[in-house]
Amino acid sequence: MTKYLTLLFISVFLVSCQDKFPQEFVSSDIDNFWNAYDKITTTDDTLLQAKLLNELYLDNATDGLKDLKDVKNYSEKEFLTAINSYPKFWESIRANTLQTKEHYNDISKDIQKLKDAYPDLKPATIYFTIGAFRSNGTTKGNNVLISSELALGDDKTIIDELPEWRQPFYKEYQPLENIALLCTHEYIHTQQNEIVENLLSSSLYEGVAEFISCHVTGKPSNSPAISFGKENKTMVFKKFVEDLYLTNNMYNWIWGENKNELKVRDLGYYIGYEISEQYYNQASDKALAIKELIELDYHNEKEVERIVDATKLLPLPVIELYNQHQSKRPTITHATEFKNGSTSVDPNTKTLTVNFSEVIYPYYASLDYGPLGENNYPKVFHKTRKFGSDSQSYSFEIKLEPNKKYQVVFSNFKLEDGTRLIPYMVEFQTSK
Repeated sequence: MTKYLTLLFISVFLVSCQDKFPQEFVSSDIDNFWNAYDKITTTDDTLLQAKLLNELYLDNATDGLKDLKDVKNYSEKEFLTAINSYPKFWESIRANTLQTKEHYNDISKDIQKLKDAYPDLKPATIYFTIGAFRSNGTTKGNNVLISSELALGDDKTIIDELPEWRQPFYKEYQPLENIALLCTHEYIHTQQNEIVENLLSSSLYEGVAEFISCHVTGKPSNSPAISFGKENKTMVFKKFVEDLYLTNNMYNWIWGENKNELKVRDLGYYIGYEISEQYYNQASDKALAIKELIELDYHNEKEVERIVDATKLLPLPVIELYNQHQSKRPTITHATEFKNGSTSVDPNTKTLTVNFSEVIYPYYASLDYGPLGENNYPKVFHKTRKFGSDSQSYSFEIKLEPNKKYQVVFSNFKLEDGTRLIPYMVEFQTSK
């Protein structure tokens, strides 16, 4: 009878497991890191340190560590600098990194909740590894890459050796306490389509992952940007609209340090979170709303606009905001030496000067070939390239051949606030 009950218990357990979403974890990089760390820190010989790092850690890398190095462009030097610079930090976080398996069950439960809300969820492997302080979590393909030196910190982690700008992360985000939420957020990224790198799409990409991970797990976001945004919604959206199409303000909103008057970093996460939340709340079919948000095609501008416009969080439809911005972009009004499109330009012309509709910030400037390619691009003496004293013109010396068609494309010129010039092509034909 006892044998029969044992077999019955095993059978039920296996069925129960089969009903669950399979989750694979890999953390062998952590063991390899500490093996390397213990030997690296016994010598001051930099060549030997590099040898030990490679032989004991990098050469034994899992696919997760390989992906992390690739995504974050880590160098051998960065790993060694991190190891050698923060001994108290490493000693204080060591135990947390060696206990990752204790979190597997909680993480798996949250991933199961995501699967329940989004049945089309595809499996992803979660790698716990150790990087050099550039990201607490990221993804590549169907791999979730958790950087334990950031993601597993807690209130016992000694941070006073770290750069001052890095220290608030451990205090404000309470990373170890929120490790399951981070894994769920990053898991959603493995399901999303390729991002388009503009401010609206980047904010949606991150905000979708943050909202859905919080919604399905029932956990509040640990990002200060979300709470600040909720408390200052009108002000944050107003500033977001002002910056929406500017080219030099992306890092004020996402993946960087905010230098505008709002001060709080990563407010793009809040923008995307709020749009996702509003869209979900308005939807009659909640399951479909989650599916649409996760599977949003960022290359489909109409679909992005549909979801954003449906929430009415922006003062105007996206296309109208874009058209307003376009009307404010500076232009090139004319060339000085000849009329654009001329077919009888003197081949002895020595300079080409273009004039702007507004004062241009005299820092950014790009010249490029036209559709006819390199062969129809004049010889440009790049050391002579310069802005006029009033910053409303730009000139350089050129060398032309007789009876030849030329094209020069001007782009990447900007106003001081980051508004980009409408690209302009000067096209002309020299006389015989």
